[in-house]
Amino acid sequence: MKCDCDYILPTKGGWEHHYDNCISKWHSKAQYPKNEDGSIRLTNKNLMKMHQDFIYHLGLDTATYDLKAMFGDVKFVCMGGTKYRMKEFAKHMAKVLNIKDFEAKNLSKHSHRYAMYKVGPIISVNHGIGISSMTILLQEILKVLYYAKAKNPIIFRIGTSGGLKIPPGSIVISSWGLNGTLEKTYDLPVLGEIRKLPSVFDKRLIQELMSMVTEGDGFNTYSGGTMAADDFYRGQARLDGPFCDYTEEDKLAFLRKLSALGVRNIEMEATAFAAMTREAGVRAADVCVTLLDRLNGDQVTPDKELLLKFQERPMILVGRYIAKYYENNLHLIK
Repeated sequence: MKCDCDYILPTKGGWEHHYDNCISKWHSKAQYPKNEDGSIRLTNKNLMKMHQDFIYHLGLDTATYDLKAMFGDVKFVCMGGTKYRMKEFAKHMAKVLNIKDFEAKNLSKHSHRYAMYKVGPIISVNHGIGISSMTILLQEILKVLYYAKAKNPIIFRIGTSGGLKIPPGSIVISSWGLNGTLEKTYDLPVLGEIRKLPSVFDKRLIQELMSMVTEGDGFNTYSGGTMAADDFYRGQARLDGPFCDYTEEDKLAFLRKLSALGVRNIEMEATAFAAMTREAGVRAADVCVTLLDRLNGDQVTPDKELLLKFQERPMILVGRYIAKYYENNLHLIK
């Protein structure tokens, strides 16, 4: 079939020739999830039967709000754990895209759950900690993009993580997610049965992001596997939680095993993030900074000022990528 990729950057040698959601290589037997204009085609037919859809956790609905007018121009969504981080990212992108008089207005303030900001063609929104909180937000964002008829959106997750055999302050762009039983799947119980959803990120998007790395960045950037744990303590082989039924030798053996499998970092969202965006046919990338090398300890010890600088690094890389797209498309920024 004819390619329908809306290339963000021109193809370079060694790059994938298509995005994973290109119609020429669609990976699933399910209905192709894009319309001809690039807008999302969600496969849940029940949505079309609803007179009104309450997007509860964002404080939006399809009757009170004109979602197409509000979000129809969105090209990029950036998600992260904390409200502070995503507000700062919105401010950062306003400077990068030279959007004057930007006001960081929380568009989901009535929900009292998440904080969502819109800066030009970008949504910046926090998702809390862990898969459960993140997937609520992600699925409702997908519905917002669907109702808004946003064209070929790209979703980024920026966050913090623990590294494996890489220096603190490094960036990891996830190639795939690994769950707690060392499978590249997001395991979701549905109607009493486990659905194993593939947890793989778009290779072409990773290659484009890696091309944004410069020698002057002052930090290392890697691509590789990411383990997404369901628990912060035992689930990540920590020794400092309230419960611990294994030895330090057990912990180190497990972390070395992860490293041998190609895992570069550990966080709590990657498997579900990769799986759900892939199922929706939306390109996505998980870009995290490491706060420590887990082989050298469990607790985050850098001072607050250094941690804030670390957290700016994914913003810098993703912001540079978005800016590159709009260098020749300034007319698209409202």
